[in-house]
Order: sequence, then structure tokens, then C-alpha cells
Amino acid sequence: MDERPWYVLNELLAFLLELAALACLGWWGFAVGEDAALRVLLGVGTPLLAIVLWWLFAAPKARLRPWLPLVLAVKTVVLGGGVAALYGVRHPVAAVAMAVVVVVNTTLAEVFRRRPPGPRTGRPSATRSPTSPVSG
Repeated sequence: MDERPWYVLNELLAFLLELAALACLGWWGFAVGEDAALRVLLGVGTPLLAIVLWWLFAAPKARLRPWLPLVLAVKTVVLGGGVAALYGVRHPVAAVAMAVVVVVNTTLAEVFRRRPPGPRTGRPSATRSPTSPVSG
């Protein structure tokens, strides 16, 4: 587990936002149109498509390892789709709130991932390098 509690909390929030986006996509799918078959198709198919995209490109252990711009594009499509779906079911204030949280969370996640964990005091860590003499 990572030493930085803010990193861990932000990653937990990212996971919850991913689940919320899937729920919003399903909600939107079941709410649109008059045809029951279309509602079922969109209500199940839209989140399923988002899951496949995420699994292929954006998950921490993604099937494919694309470069960062493609990962961020997939995250934008899935999480932004969740925001748009929330707006589509007539919850604009919640959609704006979710959009703000998604942007802040994604930005912090990228900052945290680029900054490796280190000692909190600024002093060198107590671990020995492979070339350090061993006393004993």
C-alpha cells in the first residue's frame, strides 16, 4: 500500500467516480425513448461498452497499455459520458458537481502518480543501496 494517504483516498474516489459514471450511463439508458427494447439495450449496453473501453485502455491493469493521451481520452469518454448522462436525466446541478469532482480527481491522480512516495521528513531514507557496506 502506498505511504501517502491522500493518494490512497484519491484513488478510492476515482473508483467511486467510475462506478457512479457507469450507474449514470445505465440510468440514462433506461430513461430515454419510448421503446422498451431500446431502453433495455441502452440501459445495459451503454455501461457495458464503457466497461469494455475502461478494461482495455484505462484500468490500472488495462489489457492494452496505450500512451497517456489515449488513456485520458477514454477516461474523458467514460467519465464525461457519465456526467452527460446525469445531465440527460435532468440533474444539471449534480452533473456540474460530478464534472468538477472528476476534473479535480483526475488532475490530482496524475500529479500523485508522477511524484513517487518518499520520506516525509525530507531526509534520505534509511534503506541501503545495493552498494552500501553491510555491517553486522
